[in-house]
Amino acid sequence: MKFLVFLGTVRDSTPPSPARLGLRVSKACIECLLSHYTEHEVELIDPLDYPLGPVFKPHFAYSQRTVPPELNELADKIESADGYIMVSPEYNHSMSPALADMLNHFGSSLFSYKPSAIVTYSAGQWGGMRAAVGMRTFLSELGCLPVSAMIHVPKAQEVFAEDGSVQAGQNQASWFEYFSRAFNQLIWWAQATREHKAVVDPHKIVMPLKIDPSQRNAP
Repeated sequence: MKFLVFLGTVRDSTPPSPARLGLRVSKACIECLLSHYTEHEVELIDPLDYPLGPVFKPHFAYSQRTVPPELNELADKIESADGYIMVSPEYNHSMSPALADMLNHFGSSLFSYKPSAIVTYSAGQWGGMRAAVGMRTFLSELGCLPVSAMIHVPKAQEVFAEDGSVQAGQNQASWFEYFSRAFNQLIWWAQATREHKAVVDPHKIVMPLKIDPSQRNAP
């Protein structure tokens, strides 16, 4: 199966230091996935690789002839993936604006009926757990229901190095065992939903909202 790791930070300035702390957390997640689940494909989605423009306009608001290539490319990756890992810091008890902005560019029909895993981090002691509470609602509305186990990394700069490896004094096996609790759930649900979608197409049971609000099935 294929999983996308969405990085929820674009800030490359300090303070606080180090900048783009989430990148090392994302790399650690990818290393865990590639080392423990070798049969699956994992790809990092870095928002800096997908410039979205200063004015918000979602992928589905463009005509097929005018949609930016970067948006089309990312839409194809989202649609073809079997599950998602969402990596976010905490901003005012909420998820990353950069992550929300990127995900909001795509309709729920691309994400729906697939699972997601929530990974939060911080430079301080709480590990972004308050952001994770709101992310459950956000991801559920997208249709990629988050698994129950979550990952929180407090003082991430003391846990992971820039390349995603553990810092001196940290136990990689213990951290990856902790990560695997969420990833095991993610993979189980991804396989289950993939196999069932091959038998029953969920989009034929509940039509996706793509064009008109009447597709919400409201009277």
